[in-house]
Order: sequence, then C-alpha cells, then structure tokens
Amino acid sequence: MLLFPGLSATDNNPKPLPEKNEQEVPIPLWLALLPLVLLISMLALSVGLFGDNSSYGPNQIALLLAAGIAGLVGLRLGIYWKDIEHAMVEGITLALRACLILLAVGSLIGSWMLAGTAPAVIYFGLGILDPAWFYPAALLICALVSLSIGSSWTTAGTVGLALIGIAQIMGLSLPATAGAVISGAYFGDKMSPLSDTTNLSPAMVGADLFVHIRHMAWTTGPSVLIALAIFSVMGLNVDAGQAPAGEINAARDLLAENYSIGIPALLPLVLLLTLAMRKVPAFPSISIGALAGCVVALIWQPDLVRDFADPEGSLPAWAASVKALFMALADGFQIETGDAALDELLSRGGMSSMLNTIWLIMSAMCFGGVMERTGLLQRIVDALMKGVRGTGSLITTTVLTCIGMNVIAADQYIAIVLPGRMYRIEFERRGLAPQNLSRTLEDAGTMTSALVPWNTCGAFMAATLGVPTLAYLPYAFVNLLNPVIAIFYGITGFTIVPLQEDRGTEPARA
Repeated sequence: MLLFPGLSATDNNPKPLPEKNEQEVPIPLWLALLPLVLLISMLALSVGLFGDNSSYGPNQIALLLAAGIAGLVGLRLGIYWKDIEHAMVEGITLALRACLILLAVGSLIGSWMLAGTAPAVIYFGLGILDPAWFYPAALLICALVSLSIGSSWTTAGTVGLALIGIAQIMGLSLPATAGAVISGAYFGDKMSPLSDTTNLSPAMVGADLFVHIRHMAWTTGPSVLIALAIFSVMGLNVDAGQAPAGEINAARDLLAENYSIGIPALLPLVLLLTLAMRKVPAFPSISIGALAGCVVALIWQPDLVRDFADPEGSLPAWAASVKALFMALADGFQIETGDAALDELLSRGGMSSMLNTIWLIMSAMCFGGVMERTGLLQRIVDALMKGVRGTGSLITTTVLTCIGMNVIAADQYIAIVLPGRMYRIEFERRGLAPQNLSRTLEDAGTMTSALVPWNTCGAFMAATLGVPTLAYLPYAFVNLLNPVIAIFYGITGFTIVPLQEDRGTEPARA
C-alpha cells in the first residue's frame, strides 16, 4: 500500500487531485516517459513478431499493458484508482462516436457490395482511368469529393474503397493507392469549411474560419503539388504489362455478369454525398446510405440477393431477402465469380469486420486517458516547452506535441484541442497571430492522425481500405509533407503573421 498510495484510499469517495503549487515536487521526466518508452518498445516487438497481423491483438495488448504501467505510476503518485479507472472510461467515451461510425461504415460496405454500388463504380472506373495517371487521378478525385463534403472518412469509405478495387484489378500498388486516397481525402477535409477539424482548430485559438483556411493554403498547397508530382512520376514508371487490357475487360465482363450494372446502383452513393454536402452528421448519413443500399439491392439485384442468402432455394422469397440484408449488414457480402482476386475484392464489409478496429481504438483511448489523468502527458509537454526560444522552435514544438498527442492519446481531436489550449497564450505572448497556431494544429494534428496505426483515424483507414497503416504511410505524401513545411515556415518566418498585422487578410512574410 505504501508503494502505491492511491490503492490505500477509499474507492467509494475519490477526491480530486490538489492544485499544483510551487512547493509540490514535480513528476520526474523519466517517470513520465516510462510508459511511453515501454509502449513504443512493445509495439515495435509486436510488429517485428507479427508483421501486418500485429493490429489483430498484439498491438491492443501492448496498449493495455502500457495503460496498466501508466496506471501504476499514477498510483505511486498518490492518484486514486477510481480516478484512473474513470479516466479510462472517459477516454473510451470520447471514441464512441468513431466506433459508431466504424460500425455504420462496415454495414455500408456490406450493403453496397450487395446492391452493386461499389462494383458499379469499379466497373465505370476501369473504363475511364488510365494506369499511367491513376495515382494522381486518385488523389484529385478524393480531394474534390472530400472538399465538397468535408469528411475524409466518408471519402475513403466510398470513393476511396472503389479506387482500391480498381487498383487491385489493374495490378497497381495498393499501398500507393491508399496513400493517394488518404492524401486527397485529408487535403479536402483540411481545406473544407464543412469539416469539423477545420472549424475546431480556429475555434480553439480564436481565429476566423476563412482566415484560417486561407492561411492553410500556404502549407497545404505546396504539399499537394509535390505529392502530385511524385505520384505522376510513379505512374509514368508503371509497367503497362501490369494492367493488360484483356484482364481489365475480363474483370468488367465478370462484374456485368454477376451484377446489374447501371445508374440505379449508384443511387446510394449519390444520396450519401448529398447528405454529406448538406452537413448531415456522419453517423446518420452513413447509416442512411447503408439502408439505401439495402433498398437498391432488393429492387435492382433480386437474383443476387436470393442466391446470397438461400442458394438452395429452400426459403420463401421474402425470407431470403430479409436474411440477405441482415447477413450483409452484420457480416458482410460474399460472392463467387470464378475469379479468386475479384471474389476477394467484392467479399467484404459488415459490422463484424470493424470489431477488431474498435478493440484497437478502445485500448488506445485507455492509454491516452490514463496518461492525461496522471499528469504524465502534461509533464512531457512542459519538458518540451523548456527548449522553446524563437518562433521556429515554438512551431516545431507545437508540431511535435500534436504528433505526440496522436501517438499517445490516439485521437485527432485531442491532438488539436490540448495543444491549442496549451500554446494559445504562448503564441499571443510572442506576438503571433492566432491563425499561425490554428494552421499548425491542422498541419500536424489533423494530417498525422491517419499515420498512427492505433489512432482512431489510422485504424479507420486501415480497416476501410484494407491496407495496413504502416504499408500506406510512406505514400501518404501530403500528410507527411505538411508538418515538415510547417516547421520550415516557422524557422524561416515565411507566411508567419505578427499579431499587430492580423487584419484577417492574406499572410505576409514576418
């Protein structure tokens, strides 16, 4: 009990921690870093032992063990167990919205495969997209869709998923395609006034929304242009033999044989994009899109629906239809076309396919919640602030803090909110306009969230696109370049707006 005084306190009436004062002994930095260092070591061991399968259990165990270690440190510091337990529950609560969306996306994928929505997009895409320009085209398509609806998740789960299917049939790199999809999706999400993070960042620091968006163009614009140039060079080096016209035509023929390809199959996609553009929240939008897929499947693909649920024909038609919808929504769609690669592409979805990802998110949020409640996270940030001297080091520290929050707290909203609260006064004290901070929060907090396997965004993208996070990470050029450009601008002073010059206009050189 003396080793962990937090356990000696009553669990029934936990008391809040006292306010910090000058006489209070600070937490040793090594102690604050201990859970993080052990987590990174365990995750590295997990990836080394299990490879791509590390996210199917081993990473979750590593995160929960690290949360336990952080909890022991908290108990040693005198924090009550009830407080630590409450922090874990609160952390999971923060992620419930993401978990609900994941379940909805799983059901949407299953119903859209049954309705022929995703196959129709793949069918038409195979007839239009050129393999040589596929990667930059994927980036631009996802950027335009995400910009119009303000959601990287919806873009990846619909258009992005179809682009992955097209790339698989064409014989192109799936990690590179996922990188192009995520690059475009996050560009649009970041620059769209409809995006929640784009509204959250300026709100946290007191900047105007459209001043914030214009200011982000200076870092995001070059990132996209460089990414397009890299993807264009990659596309020009694609071996034409990878995607022979005969194989593409054969895949289109198989799709046409097994599905009724036509405009009605695309209606769920049109409906979903319309709802998103009208700013209907993600969870009801995706759920309605999944239900629309069920309706289209019953009307437009009746034979496929019956064969899926009742291949022996032993059930009445209405019973087979209901069974098929439940199967697609819960466990996903399965099909046998005679082509193993195409079967693997089309057989997916269902809420059950997202359960492992939800497990990963819950484990990560437990760790983040304990690190924040015990004060270990704040101690690490305080140590970072000691090295801040000029504008360049302040922006560099902010970028590193946002990235660290994405790693530790596993949530992009926390990676925006906490650094925004912590550095707002410091930016103002140094005479820097608030849009400098709001831009940096997005350059690092929003953009790197999809690059962490256990972050809600990284887990979502990996589960939805079917490509492991560490596999697509080297190709998510926009997400990788944005923080680097932000740091470069901070060091050089380019586009850094002084507080006295903040008039809601375009940034000028400081």
